[in-house]
Amino acid sequence: MWQIITNNWGAFLTGFWNTILCSIIALIFSLILGVFFALLEVAPPKFGRVIAKVYIAIFRNIPLLVIVMIFYLIVPRYIVKLSGFQAGTIGLTLYTSAFIAETVRAGINSIGTGQMEGARSNGMTYTQAMRYVILPQAMKIVIPPLGNQFVNLVKNSSVLAFVAGFDLMYQAQLIAFSTFQTIDTYIIVGLFYLILTLPLSYYMRHLEKKLAN
Repeated sequence: MWQIITNNWGAFLTGFWNTILCSIIALIFSLILGVFFALLEVAPPKFGRVIAKVYIAIFRNIPLLVIVMIFYLIVPRYIVKLSGFQAGTIGLTLYTSAFIAETVRAGINSIGTGQMEGARSNGMTYTQAMRYVILPQAMKIVIPPLGNQFVNLVKNSSVLAFVAGFDLMYQAQLIAFSTFQTIDTYIIVGLFYLILTLPLSYYMRHLEKKLAN
């Protein structure tokens, strides 16, 4: 196993970096999109709620691999050319954002209606009340499930291997095929994923306790 690491250190580092980069990009934009569609889903205008529900229903109920393949095969053919890394990151972002939207929406709905009514009666607009009163309380509630979504996002980034995204799993496949050391190679990749997910899990637990206090 140690020989596999030393002989393929550059490939592992490349895959590790691409996995980190994909995860960070997808995490940031999926959080932005998720919060946006969650707000749209609970907003008064019916048209906005319909758009949010359709978006969430589509990306929650189509497998991640299918979404990525659409951006890897169909979008470049008819709209714009995308690399495997770009297609995988976009697909992962849209897929994860749908789950984040439902998580945030549930957190918003868990806040009593009296909070909004009280804010509005004090002269706040709907936007101000949502920004300064509802969302801060809701985000404290949704930290644990959001943490799970973030960890799942990192693990789901392995889908890039199917579209030549040069992530950890893609590099692992190349190494396993060339060395025929399949078990040892995937054990090493599993350890790399633990390096990514364990600190994130512990940080989300720390943040949850901090917000609770």
